[in-house]
Amino acid sequence: MNPAMIEALQSVARAAEAARHGQKNAVYQQAAEHMGMSLATLRRKLKEVVIVKTRKQRSDAGTSSLSFDEAKIISAYMVESARKNEKRLASVKSALEVLRANNEIRAECVDKNTGEVRLMSVDAVSRALYKFRLHPEQLNKPTAKMTMASLHPNHVWQIDPSLCVLYYLPTKKGEALQVMSEKEFYKNKPENIIRVEKERVWRYVISDHASGWIYVHYVPGAETGKNLVDSFIAATQKRHPKDPVHGIPTMVMVDPGSANTGAVFKNLCEALSIHLQVNQPGQPWAKGQVEKANDIVECEFEHRIKMMDKPPTCIEELNVSGWAWMRWYNSTQVHSRTKETRYSAWARITEAQLIIAPPAAVMRELSYSAPEPRVVTAQLTIDFKGKEYSVKAVPGVEVKERVLVTINPWRDDGSIQLITADSDGKKIIHVIEPIKKDDFGFPMDAPVFGEDYKRHADSATDKNRKAVERLVMEADTDEEAKANRKSKKVPFGGRIDPMKNITDTALVDYLPKRGTASDVVAPTMEFKPLTHAAAAKKLIAKMGNTWKGSDHFAWLKQRYPDGVPEDELDGIVQQLQQVQAAPLRLIK
Repeated sequence: MNPAMIEALQSVARAAEAARHGQKNAVYQQAAEHMGMSLATLRRKLKEVVIVKTRKQRSDAGTSSLSFDEAKIISAYMVESARKNEKRLASVKSALEVLRANNEIRAECVDKNTGEVRLMSVDAVSRALYKFRLHPEQLNKPTAKMTMASLHPNHVWQIDPSLCVLYYLPTKKGEALQVMSEKEFYKNKPENIIRVEKERVWRYVISDHASGWIYVHYVPGAETGKNLVDSFIAATQKRHPKDPVHGIPTMVMVDPGSANTGAVFKNLCEALSIHLQVNQPGQPWAKGQVEKANDIVECEFEHRIKMMDKPPTCIEELNVSGWAWMRWYNSTQVHSRTKETRYSAWARITEAQLIIAPPAAVMRELSYSAPEPRVVTAQLTIDFKGKEYSVKAVPGVEVKERVLVTINPWRDDGSIQLITADSDGKKIIHVIEPIKKDDFGFPMDAPVFGEDYKRHADSATDKNRKAVERLVMEADTDEEAKANRKSKKVPFGGRIDPMKNITDTALVDYLPKRGTASDVVAPTMEFKPLTHAAAAKKLIAKMGNTWKGSDHFAWLKQRYPDGVPEDELDGIVQQLQQVQAAPLRLIK
């Protein structure tokens, strides 16, 4: 700016300062026309040559009539009205109207000059919310995150599956990987997405937290336990001379999906003594490294597929291309944290830290073989897959208890893994070998009759059993307790009266109650009368030679024309034996 312009602007500034109230704008307008510039340009140039006085701060700056409790209520209402995508629905104005109408808040201020009580303005309430750090825009800010560290390569692996949004692989043989065009596949045409649902390609990305190593594995179909296990097993195996990373990690971090926390992958982790860390829902930053690795694979590799002269026609070909890119990326691209390539950083792993993975076939068997329960026999043994194992060396194992057993993936000598837990609930794995037996099927270390004698050490239950017996028999030693039991000594020395609570209880006397007689009549037993012939047979058996055939039979027929009651046979015998039976005669 030239000196003449500066002098002219200073003159305008002095004229405006000397102008009366309300006349400054006219001064500025006249000067702008005279100098041939717009009013906005004039004001901008004046700021460059004139020192503007700062506005005097109010004496009550930083204070608010809104209480902290009322601010919390307003903030809570606004936050609760927000959608899951953090879009706020209720404004400060709406929140004030609703809460005042419901007598939840007053949000008032007092004019110090007049003493008038006035409602606080929306702007004043908004400023108060910011002052109290209760404004939804402040509350919706992410919380501070802690940077986590891993101890060494293969200490922590992070796994993240992702659906390839760019491609699908047709099931028709010979067709190559297809690009999902945005014009054909979008939310308004769901039928197109459903049509290729089973042909979608899933990408499993595994990252070693310490070195940043990235492994990619493509699978068809969906996010399942089988696909997760296949990808994990492939990552643990030795794959290529140019790819040094392999082995079993100490910990695996996954999201809480059904496939990640399903029985198949959990079985594999338990068998390999891998700690499975399931992150809390809604916290993708917990495994942000593998999230970023997924983004790297999508941006750095998958865009190349579209440019290929011969794109992959099957999952196997897609994986071959992906693994080639993976080896190139891990061996050439420098990680910003370690300042070296990912393969170079992983190469710092020590012999003790590198746990060689079992064969892939064994690991697949482990994934579908959950620990099986077995009951401990009286000989402190268990049976598993046709072999017998001794558990006498396992602390805390008792007879008739159930223990969990699985195969041992690290050895092929028939040994098993028995799983127990310590006082803190942490799992302990005991490796147990099968019992060696002689030609007759006896254990090689079994005692022989007439040569030696062995017994198992007392378990905790055995010790408690003996302690209870000594208490009951009032003995100091097991031998004394046994002698007292044999002599039939009264338990507890007779000082405990088992009927004392009964004899010491004073029972109340109850007044008799007047009742009503029951009108129930006892049922009578009625039997079907015997025929005359059947009755005669029974009477002959009872009377013997005193039975007079035709006379007595005629007597029966005359007196019992409808049959003879069986319960009257004894009385009939007495009548026939006391007097000579004669048939009834009709008296005229």
